[in-house]
Amino acid sequence: MRSPYFDDGHDAFRREVRAFLAAEVLPHAERWEEQDSVPASCWKLLGERGYLGLAHPRSAGGTDRDLFTSVVLLEELGRTGYGGLRAAVSVHAYMATPYLARVGGPDLCRAYLAPAVRGTRVAALALTEPGAGSDLSALATTAVRDGDHFVVDGTKTLVSNGTTADFLVAAVRTAPAAPGARGATGLSLLVVDTDLPGVHRTPAPTLGWRSAGTATVTLDAVRVPADRLVGRLDHGFYYLMRGLQLERLVAAVLALGGMDHTLDDLRAFLRGRDVGGDALAHRQALVHRVADLATDLAAARQLVHHTAWLYERGELPAVECSMAKLHTTELACRLADTALQLQGSHGYARTSPTARAHRDARAATVAAGPSEVMRDLIGRAVLGGDRAGGSA
Repeated sequence: MRSPYFDDGHDAFRREVRAFLAAEVLPHAERWEEQDSVPASCWKLLGERGYLGLAHPRSAGGTDRDLFTSVVLLEELGRTGYGGLRAAVSVHAYMATPYLARVGGPDLCRAYLAPAVRGTRVAALALTEPGAGSDLSALATTAVRDGDHFVVDGTKTLVSNGTTADFLVAAVRTAPAAPGARGATGLSLLVVDTDLPGVHRTPAPTLGWRSAGTATVTLDAVRVPADRLVGRLDHGFYYLMRGLQLERLVAAVLALGGMDHTLDDLRAFLRGRDVGGDALAHRQALVHRVADLATDLAAARQLVHHTAWLYERGELPAVECSMAKLHTTELACRLADTALQLQGSHGYARTSPTARAHRDARAATVAAGPSEVMRDLIGRAVLGGDRAGGSA
């Protein structure tokens, strides 16, 4: 479908990105899945092409492009069919480093954001903990001021890029939460170099997103220079509230690309597989199932693009971001499940693109807030009972 949100420049950029990914990424992506990480060489290539700084300021080496240029990149990353790759790149460029670009200050941007844009330093976002995910009030990793350092103790789990990151943007508790504030006070963001004494990383293999380099990161009395504070002390909650909306929008865009890949793969299979002398693509029952999925995907695309348009205008469309994330990631699971079923033993083979899509799709319904939390946020807003709090 021709979209009113994209112009000729976006279309040219899409062709450029698709060609780059086909030539430089897809020939190696399966090996990266087996190695459970994206190599340094890929990060540098992405940085050289400017793909890691599309949304970042020119002062840090970025290109400060409009949001729909990023939408193009994210859709094409999803279209590769490798969820781990798309998770790794999106966490680096759209979930960890935006905090530096927005409130990090010139010194942090020079030391961390600029090399991240070049692809010479890899970033990760350290938020989830063993006892806390969407409920920010339960975050227990502490950062206690000691002279010109913070002493950080705690454990972060399911950290994408955790095995390869050069630095973390970590949510830490710098003050107790005020009674009844549900986490709205006492949280800060710190940049933590992963080569500091006391930082221990343990690979955490997952069902899908295998090349995302997921890890558990333990912080044991890590002394972090106080000038690594991102923004203002005890204001991390407010930064996270905005950042999480972008995370959810990004997750929705990636899901669109992933569904495009899955639908393309299913289309090729049904056209090429004969049963009883006729292609499966001619069987009405299958045609109707594909028609329903394609229609749902088209509707999802309009919701996601509209939400991106709202965000681009400077709004903070929290409900729309939750709707977009919920609808697309759940639809991706339905599409992957249907594609696997219709392809039979071909789709069930562990090495098939459809099996990989099936593994990867489920991860997106959990990351950046699980579907149940999205439904809670949406439902409270619709019913008029929404209130500020520490759940994200």
